[in-house]
Amino acid sequence: MHGEYKVPGGKLVVVDLDVEGGALRNVRVAGDFFLEPDEAILAIDAALEGAPANTDTAGLAARIDAALPASTVMLGLTSEGVAVAVRRALAHATEWSDYDWQLIHEAPQSPALHMALDEVITAEVAAGRRPPTLRVWEWDSPAVIIGSFQSLRNEVDLQGAERHGVTVVRRVSGGGAMFVEPGNTITYSLSVPDALVSGLSFADSYAYLDDWVLGALGEMGIRAWYQPLNDIATDAGKIAGAAQKRVVGGEGAVLHHVTMSYDIDADKMLEVLRIGKEKLSDKGTRSAKKRVDPLRRQTGLAREAVIERMIDSFRTRHGLTRGRVTDEEMARAEELVRTKFGTEEWTARVP
Repeated sequence: MHGEYKVPGGKLVVVDLDVEGGALRNVRVAGDFFLEPDEAILAIDAALEGAPANTDTAGLAARIDAALPASTVMLGLTSEGVAVAVRRALAHATEWSDYDWQLIHEAPQSPALHMALDEVITAEVAAGRRPPTLRVWEWDSPAVIIGSFQSLRNEVDLQGAERHGVTVVRRVSGGGAMFVEPGNTITYSLSVPDALVSGLSFADSYAYLDDWVLGALGEMGIRAWYQPLNDIATDAGKIAGAAQKRVVGGEGAVLHHVTMSYDIDADKMLEVLRIGKEKLSDKGTRSAKKRVDPLRRQTGLAREAVIERMIDSFRTRHGLTRGRVTDEEMARAEELVRTKFGTEEWTARVP
């Protein structure tokens, strides 16, 4: 069995192993990480040898920690990262390179249609009728997108939204509300087979699926990191929030979408969103205006240039060919707008 895992912000860990009699055998750990002293790698292999195959990630990491020499130094590597690679090997997880990735980046579309396209495209990936897809969104109007389980009236000032011509829609994933305007945000979705995140905890899958964008930001001079559970942050503040939805059916799939702040109008956002003191204190800040830090200021690049660099970075890492929403997918999405995402019943399902 073979498993790989790139430690977020770190290096690649590769594990090869067998399972005999319900235990790990012939365990070999490798990768492009840095580890001192040399014998520490042998200690890691020995710690995993004979471990019950049903040991969870925390248990495997504990075995490794207990076996490492006191002088061990790990760079780009963690005991948890090794344990995740083991679990991915046991789960027969796939890798990014196992797929032919497709890019969808089309003309601006309505907020409700974007919600519907996420659902349709991810269902198609789950059914095996569409390859794993990176979709970059373009908005035709300003919107507030609330999480699947959020209260509409608690999160949105409906009078403020109406005053500013802001459409309110509800997405299928959990998480918090996002305020977007055409040209002021960068939003993308990844619709991926469930096998790509096999062996990862729900929390770990967030950082794993966005490791490529952290690399892309680094190439633009921005040092960014994942702030659990679902924020991408820099020294200057939060720049993005992510959300996920698991899709059943076929082989299963994961919808992972992210909205990044390019040039947010913080004053308008505060007139549309109800951002409570509890949420601000949880983020460790006193002002909502400080909760988003535009990419425009940090990169000095036009929004289109940031998007192009992100796409190029993904293509370099994983390969990417341009595709499109098919006529059948669009028809299904438009029907979902009519019956679900464009209805008051769905948007106010949690009043």
